[in-house]
This record gives sequence, structure tokens and C-alpha cells, in this order.
Amino acid sequence: MQAAADAAAWVFAVPFSTLMRYEFAASEVRWSGVLTIASVAAVTQVLAGHVLGLYTGRRRYGSFEEVAALTVAAAVTSVAALTTDVAAPTHLVPYTAAGGGGIVALTVMAGARVVWRSRVDRRRRPRQTSSRLLMLGAGEETATLLASLLRSPESPYLLVALLDDDPAMRKLRIRGVPVVGTSADIASAAARYQADTILIALASVHAELMGRVVKEAEAAGLAVKVLPPVSELLDDKLAVEGIRPFAIPDLLGRREVDTDLDAIAGYLTGRRVLVTGAGGSIGSELCRQIHRFAPEELIMLDRDESALHAVQLSIEGRALLDSDNLVLADLRDKRRIHNVLCGRRPHVVFHAAALKHLVLLEREPEEALKTNVFGTLTLLEASAAARVQRFVNISTDKAADPSSVLGSSKRLAERLTAHVAMEAGCAYLSVRFGNVLGSRGSVLATFQAQVRAGGPVTVTHPDVTRYFMTVEEAVQLTIQAGAIGSGGEVLVLDMGTPVRIADMAERLAAGGERLIEIEYTGLRPGEKLHEVLVSGDELVTTRVHPLIHHIRVRPLRPSDVYKADWSCPKLISELLAELCSCEGAYGSSRGAVRAEGGW
Repeated sequence: MQAAADAAAWVFAVPFSTLMRYEFAASEVRWSGVLTIASVAAVTQVLAGHVLGLYTGRRRYGSFEEVAALTVAAAVTSVAALTTDVAAPTHLVPYTAAGGGGIVALTVMAGARVVWRSRVDRRRRPRQTSSRLLMLGAGEETATLLASLLRSPESPYLLVALLDDDPAMRKLRIRGVPVVGTSADIASAAARYQADTILIALASVHAELMGRVVKEAEAAGLAVKVLPPVSELLDDKLAVEGIRPFAIPDLLGRREVDTDLDAIAGYLTGRRVLVTGAGGSIGSELCRQIHRFAPEELIMLDRDESALHAVQLSIEGRALLDSDNLVLADLRDKRRIHNVLCGRRPHVVFHAAALKHLVLLEREPEEALKTNVFGTLTLLEASAAARVQRFVNISTDKAADPSSVLGSSKRLAERLTAHVAMEAGCAYLSVRFGNVLGSRGSVLATFQAQVRAGGPVTVTHPDVTRYFMTVEEAVQLTIQAGAIGSGGEVLVLDMGTPVRIADMAERLAAGGERLIEIEYTGLRPGEKLHEVLVSGDELVTTRVHPLIHHIRVRPLRPSDVYKADWSCPKLISELLAELCSCEGAYGSSRGAVRAEGGW
């Protein structure tokens, strides 16, 4: 049917262009010549179309690709018509008619396709009873989603208008849907088009914009929907099925994380990799992502046997606890850690084991000392003895200008890592980032539990802010940092815009089944109102990855830690703070690091 229609287009086009040449004086037309050229053109069009796949189902009817192929076929046919006219013993039609017939025929063939495609698309539009949808984001990355929204009669969403902050998009109509404004016009667009839902379909959006859009949308009475990150999509395709309700993690915004897979594969594939704290939130995600790069051996070390059971189940689909990959050990056991490292000889170590609850460690500083400082030092020394090539110590933003036992202990771990890197001449480095959203004991989990219990939701201060990342993004950038970092560096992951904790609390409380109060309890000892990612005296450079910044920290000799008098628990926090600021390997300590008293 398509071939016959295209042939008919040429049968119409050649006489029409000839009549135009003679200003529609039919008596001057040599109709036998017109019939000859029209026949040649019709046959050539069908043959060229078959060769180019126009009539064999190779291309979707009415698509851009088909029109492009149709243009090629029309050009070939025009050349065949002109060649026939030139080769004929007598002039059959004017040359302009033979050439112009191609333009007329192409217009008719393409026009028929556009009309047919428009009719089909109109029939496929969602029902008027579907939810009326505004969509924020009309760029190329959402083209597939736009098509899905407009061509599914069963779609729950009827797309009525588009919003985009790109000035070049203003006043455009995309597949018949108008771009009516920017993210600042949500309320007016919702009222004008009687929308009840907004879809945030931006591939990259910072937390500040996300928060503002959500507030304006909810104030306008719109239900807020979002799309999953591209990393969670199958073949990077956006589809109606991927649309989901807005959730608290979406407040972090969305940034495109460009991972250099070749660099990662180069230092993980075929290597022995050890992860401490493998059963924790970050450690288990590290293990899952490292497993994808086919290491020779993935050694998962933790002191919690149940956590090892869970991580083995998530990676291998079974949890018999009979694998040599699982190592039950405590960082505080120096002999055991040295035996494991020297016996297994890993090439790469990721150190994710730590005590992390700030308030509890303020009360029990000696526990932070044993695990975060001496445990890290034990692992560093064992790694150096086992000739580990690359060591990645996972730190925290609380190590920048530390004001707590947790921050001081992690700062010492960074400085000790820098010293061992200098002594061993290997890539021993630290990675520093803020809170991991959804990790065990995180503020989100606490708020959700309080909401389920009926409240109140407790927040320390109405203005307190924190940096957040999802665990997947944090681990992805940590692995990337391990590939590009140099010995002695601290690599700081770009956490985006800090999130106001009260905003998270208010949003979760609003989702409760009944009215839930928010109670402000005040900042606790060691807590900051606003965290920082870099200390005031640290110089930041960005060399390889736009979301990973490099800084140098002063190395600290292990002997400075060993010689300190830790015998008085009450003074451990002061000693930790003093060691954080001492010159370490660059000079003598500033002030005494000894304490009087005993246990």
C-alpha cells in the first residue's frame, strides 16, 4: 500500500509540474511523454524504496528516519526521470518539469506520512479523564518520555503543558504540547491548564532548585512526581512506568555522576580487594559495586557475623557463611588483622569500618580512640607490611575543623593514612564526605521511625543543615576516587547544597496519618550548626573529576599517637583535639600530648 501510494504520488507530480511549466495550458503538453516519464518515475521510486527499506518495515512509518530515506529515494527517482528525458530521441517533458516533479512528489509522499502519523498519534493520546500533567524539563533527554506520555491511551497522565528554564525553549511546541514558562511559573501554569500533577523530569537538578520547585508545586495543590536517576533506568530509557511519587531522598537533587569505568576496572578487575566494615551501609554497598568489576577475590571483613550473612546473601544470593571471602575479625585485634592482611595479600583495601555516632562517642571517647584511631593505625601498618598497593580510608566531613570526638578521631585517621602513604610510597589516601541518606542510624531512618510511632519528630535546631548523599552515589564516587587519588591526599566528594534538616522533618511529618509535632531539642556537645567539607587552612584543587576535590593533610607519625598518655578517659577528647592540630611529621608537637591520672 505504501509503495502504491508513493508511485501514485509520482503519477500526480509529473503531470502537475509539467502543467505548471506551461502555466496550465493543457493543449501544449505532450501527454505521451508525460506518461512515459511518470511511469519511469513510479517504477524507480518503488525499486529505490525497496532497496532503502521504505516498504519492508525497516523504519517506523512517518518517522524522521523514514522521511530521510524517502528524500534519498525521491532524489534517485528525479535523476532517473531526467536521465530518461535526456536519453530519449525526442524531448518528452521540460527539464524543469522532470526535476520539479521530484519536489512535488516528495512533498506529497512526506505530507501523506505526516497526516497519517498525526491521526495515529491523536488516537493514542491519553483519555481526558487522566491526571492533567505539567512537566518540568523539555530537553532532548526526555524525548522518549514525551513520546510515551503522548502515545499511550492507557496512560494515567494527560500532558497539558511543559516548563523549562532554557530561554531557547520558550514559545516552542513539542509534539503539540506548548512550553509555557519556567520553573518560576508553576502556579500560573497549573491554574491556566487546570493541572493537578507536576513531573520533575530534569536529568540534573541541584537541591536548592528541587526544594523550591517542590514547595511551589505543593502550594499550588499539585502532586509531585519524579523520575529515577539515569543509573537506575534500563538502557537509559525514560518511560511512563518509571514515574514515581516524590520522596525525601529527592530533596538532595540529582547530579549526573560521570564514572570512568575503564579507570575503575584497571585497579579492581582481577585484583584481590579487601573491604573492612563490609556489613555496614557503606561497606555492603562497596562490596556490591566492587563485585561488578570482577575482582580476583573480594574479601569482606567485619566483626558482626549477622552483617556478613546479609552482605553475602545480597551479592551471591545465598548465605551459607562457608566462603573464604568472609572474614570475621575485629580491627582492635592487632595480631588477627596482621595475620589476615599478610595471609591474604590484598592489592586494594577499602577501610569503611568505624564508630560513627557523634553524641555517643562524646560520652565514650575511648571507644572512638580504640576503633577509629588505633584500629585504623593497625590496618594501615598491616597493609604496609602486606605490600597493599592502594588503600582508601573512608572519612567524614566532621574531620574538617573537628569539634567532636568523632571528628577528631577521623581527622587523626586521615593524617595517619597520609604518613603511611609517605613511608610506603603507595597510594594510601582518604575520602571525605557527609551524611549518607538511608544508612543505618541516619537521620532519615530516625525521623521515619518517629513518624510511625506518632511523633514527635525531634530536630536539634531549626536552622541546622547537613550535607547528604545517597549511599549509591557516595560509593560510586569513592571507588572513582580510589582510581584517581595520589598517596597522602584527602579526596573530598562534592556533596552539592546542604539540606535543612527541619525541611526533611516537616515533609515526613506532613505525610503522617495524624498531626505530628516537631520538637527542637537544641544542639548537643560537639555538634555544629553547619558542617564544612574543607578546613579553613586546606588548599583545594580539582584535577580529574569535577565532583572530586583534592587536598593535602599534614602527616602524623604513629609514634606521636603511641607516646600520648591515654590513661585518663576524661582527657581523651582533649588529647584527640590536641593531636589533630599538632605538627606531626612536619615538626615537633605544639604543646604536650600527655595527661595526668590513671584509669
